[in-house]
Amino acid sequence: MKALPRLRRRPSSGPSLPPAGEETRGEPRLEVIEAPRLRWLNIDEPRLVDRQYLADTFGFHELDLEDVASHNQRPKVDEYANYLFLVMQFPRFDRDSGRLHAAELDIFLGPDYVITLPNEEILPLPAMFERARTRDDVREQLMTKGSGYLLYEILDRCVDASFPILGQLGRRLRRLEDDIFEGGRSSEIVRDISNAKQQIINFRAVIRPQRAVFRSLERAKQRYLTDDLDIYFDDLTDASERIWDVLENFMEIVNGLEGTNESVLSHRLNDGLRVLTAVSVILLPLTLLASIFGMNVHFPGEGSPIAFWTILAAMTVVLIGMVLFFRRRGWL
Repeated sequence: MKALPRLRRRPSSGPSLPPAGEETRGEPRLEVIEAPRLRWLNIDEPRLVDRQYLADTFGFHELDLEDVASHNQRPKVDEYANYLFLVMQFPRFDRDSGRLHAAELDIFLGPDYVITLPNEEILPLPAMFERARTRDDVREQLMTKGSGYLLYEILDRCVDASFPILGQLGRRLRRLEDDIFEGGRSSEIVRDISNAKQQIINFRAVIRPQRAVFRSLERAKQRYLTDDLDIYFDDLTDASERIWDVLENFMEIVNGLEGTNESVLSHRLNDGLRVLTAVSVILLPLTLLASIFGMNVHFPGEGSPIAFWTILAAMTVVLIGMVLFFRRRGWL
């Protein structure tokens, strides 16, 4: 076993126990791609037996393996004398729940190996691994320039997978804008705005710590992450910043849509109240006339057909006059 490097974090208070129900027996479920001077190992949803294999074979520190077991880590980079340990998070859209959440990808990087440990499927990674395993040209492109370049390719494709999600969010916001002004159902629009806002907040929560990790990778000076790779990792930083800028723009848009929807609802309510008020005022003199002539008192012409038609004509004249007056003032 390799000698353990000096740890840059506070040591653990003691050994950790395997989670209840975790598989502790069997063979490691690792997939390996071999290339000259470089290996790429992938372990999906690593179990205790997989972490034990990594400890026995590569001598990784137990606290890093604890971080692999935990799915609630923040993105970070730990630098050691002979390897790097990265915790990355990428947005993943769950179609069943309709919500966006963070998918964690742990990576060990050494001079002649890259080990990827996704805690759930991260869409570009399985396809990329399969192409590298089955196609010599892809394997040569990815794995002949060292472990640092392979790390860049993995991160670059995982970052690029965020842009289609951003495109979906953008189209959703445009549809919301159309629905607001086309008079859709207010309850559905309010719910859709709330859901879109929650997705943007979740997306920002994933990207915010990721930006610091990419800046740390730019500063890393390991022998397998050499200076000639700075331009590549600078590209990762630029992509992450572009995603952040788009999310900032989306947050402003969704806040604006929320305010616009409230203004539209208020305007519609005011229109309804104005019409109801105008109708009430128009009917008020008619009600007054009906009340006066409906009293149990004698008045001239009482009981004659002429009186009825005279009262009805007076009420019609008042009604037409009130409607014309309100229309002229723009209240109807």
